Amino acid sequence: MATSPVTCCSAAHRWTVDAGSFRRNYKEVLSGFNQWEQKDHASDWILLPKNCGTRLSIDETSLHDDLFTILSNKDGHGKSGTIVAMVRGTKASDVIAQLMKLPQEQRLAVTEVTMDFSDSMMRIVRAVFPNAMIIIDCFHIIKRCGEAVEEIRLKEKRNAVKEQNKAKAEHKKKLEQLIKARKAYRKKHPKTYKGKKRGRKPSRLSKKFVPEELSNGDTKIELLTRSRGLLSKSRDKWSDAQKQRAKLLFDLYPKIKEAYNLVDNLRSIFRNKGIDQNQAREKIHQWYQKVADCPLREVKAARDTIREKEDEVLNYFISRSTNAAAESLNSKIKAFRSQLHGVSDLPFFMYRLSIIFG
Repeated sequence: MATSPVTCCSAAHRWTVDAGSFRRNYKEVLSGFNQWEQKDHASDWILLPKNCGTRLSIDETSLHDDLFTILSNKDGHGKSGTIVAMVRGTKASDVIAQLMKLPQEQRLAVTEVTMDFSDSMMRIVRAVFPNAMIIIDCFHIIKRCGEAVEEIRLKEKRNAVKEQNKAKAEHKKKLEQLIKARKAYRKKHPKTYKGKKRGRKPSRLSKKFVPEELSNGDTKIELLTRSRGLLSKSRDKWSDAQKQRAKLLFDLYPKIKEAYNLVDNLRSIFRNKGIDQNQAREKIHQWYQKVADCPLREVKAARDTIREKEDEVLNYFISRSTNAAAESLNSKIKAFRSQLHGVSDLPFFMYRLSIIFG
């Protein structure tokens, strides 16, 4: 219980004891929760200065009914000694007020902090860790550009839905015209009239609308829907089915192809292990020019976000540090929360996090 995120109910079931009784006894007697010095303010913040190292990550996660800002130590590797601080909310002034309680020598000793594009987190790091180099996580950079491709995909999907609805309306209108013509024909000719024996069979008036299928069996809407996954990763990770789908997608929607190629070019810069910060700056500036030459405003918006924080983005090429440790800790906390089906006792949950990951 003190070393792994196991719920009291799971432990009670394993030891065949009453879950409610075990939880009460563990919380009140066995765990040491009542003697915890941070119990009174655990709902708002916890601070573990002994875990503060020189390489940190900052992220946010949802607990209970609010967001919490989490400061973690990379050297903890998502295990004991990882959590440095957890503060309720994302407001910079509130988080700074609590993190400033860390000893000054520890704060000044921090050399790097990885994070996403959050402006509030950047203000927090600059105020609390003045000597630290801020590194924007490369995965969030590619994710931001991927969101631009996603916007274009959704726009094309909405257009495809409109196009299909228009074709469906035309099909319905055609059937109504056939019904009207057939009624007029029957009114003009008595039932004893046998009609022509030869010629094309009359159309069925109950025929349903069937959208046009592409060569792989998808309709245009299905093609755009099922292409979401392949657009979020590089070409070398596509399966054979995804390669076929991508070819159809790019042939039908050149804007998506252009946007994907631009994002893939940026991805290749960050995946290149043989370049330094200056070479990366030159390559990213060349990428800026490629984006300037394209008409896609969504990709240009992503470029502007990167250019605004270019120095912090390029710091990745110095130590190649990422925010993966913080994301891993975040996922472990969420998995622990999901076992509990939500957090009803926040102070005790924070205590469990402090002894497992702190």
